[in-house]
Amino acid sequence: MTSTLRYLGQGTVYALFAALIGYLSMYPVYNPFPSDHALVKFSLAYAGKPKGECHRRTAEELAKLAPNMRKPFVCPRQRLSLLIELEMDGAVLYRDVLNPTGLSGDGPSRAYRRFTVPAGEHRFVARLRDSDRAEGFDHVRDEKVTLKVGQNLAIDFKGTAAGFTLN
Repeated sequence: MTSTLRYLGQGTVYALFAALIGYLSMYPVYNPFPSDHALVKFSLAYAGKPKGECHRRTAEELAKLAPNMRKPFVCPRQRLSLLIELEMDGAVLYRDVLNPTGLSGDGPSRAYRRFTVPAGEHRFVARLRDSDRAEGFDHVRDEKVTLKVGQNLAIDFKGTAAGFTLN
C-alpha cells in the first residue's frame, strides 16, 4: 500500500512540475524588441591590407642570413586597422576603428553590432576603409531598404568584389 501511495505522490509531483514548465514556456510573453521595430545586424570579419610594402633583400643581406632563412622577399605580417561606418537616414549608427586580431596583428578585424530601428523605409550607407589613405573610403554601399515589423536585416562585408551585402 505504501508503494502505491509513493508512486501516486511521485506522479502528482511530476505532473505539477510538467504543468509549471508548460506555463512558464508560454507566460510571461517575451518580445526581444518593440512590436513596431525591426532589427539590423552588422557583422564584419575582414583582414585589411598589409601595413607596409614587401622589399627584395640584397645579396649582402642574404649572405648574412643562415641558409634556411634566405627568402628573397620580406613582407610585413601586420595589417592595417579598418575604419568602418554605418549610417541610417543620414545619422551615424556605428563608427569605429577596428584593429587587427592576432599576436602579430596579422589577423582579421572583427565587428558585430545589433540595432533596433523603426520599421519602414530607410536609407543605409555602409563604408569601409582598408587602406592607408587619410580620407575617403575604399568600399561604399548606399541602398534604400523597406523594413517590415519584426524583420531582421543583416549587413555583412565580403572581401570579394561583392563588398557589402544586405540580406
